Amino acid sequence: MFSPQDILDFWFAEAMRSKWFASTPQLDVAIRDKYEHVWEAALRGGLDGWLNSPEGCLALAIILDQLPLNMFRGTAKRFASEAKSREVARHAIDQDFDKQLDPARLAFLYMPFMHSENLADQDLSVELFEAAGLENNLRFAKHHREIVRRFGRFPHRNAILGRMSTQEELDYLNSKEAFKG
Repeated sequence: MFSPQDILDFWFAEAMRSKWFASTPQLDVAIRDKYEHVWEAALRGGLDGWLNSPEGCLALAIILDQLPLNMFRGTAKRFASEAKSREVARHAIDQDFDKQLDPARLAFLYMPFMHSENLADQDLSVELFEAAGLENNLRFAKHHREIVRRFGRFPHRNAILGRMSTQEELDYLNSKEAFKG
């Protein structure tokens, strides 16, 4: 089994950094092959012992929020652990673990809130990124919040989740301003 440090070493390795937001199908498969069993263990609570440290919480947030975006791209399963990722992030914040993390890594502890379709989570995301001085992430957090404020959800998820899109959402998705996730 993997340790929190193993996850952090993988995610923050120089070779991985350039692929955080620009993955390839090959990388998605490689991540799924190597980490799907870790994600499953985390989702069912098998890694909850990691909640006792800042690094453990950060590793869990990455496993539950970031890795599924790669492992399950194009499927509803990519969102299956978002709620648990927010629980982990809230726990870390409640313990002040976020104040003990390297600011360069902190964004990944806060991102579960940016990925939420709940406006209160979106407001918290903006607040956290702003307080931490993470300006680049703050720009994206504000953008995500505006989408949820406008539509009550992320319209680009509708097809994957089997939700009907409103005409306003369809118009948005067909526009130049559309966020496709």
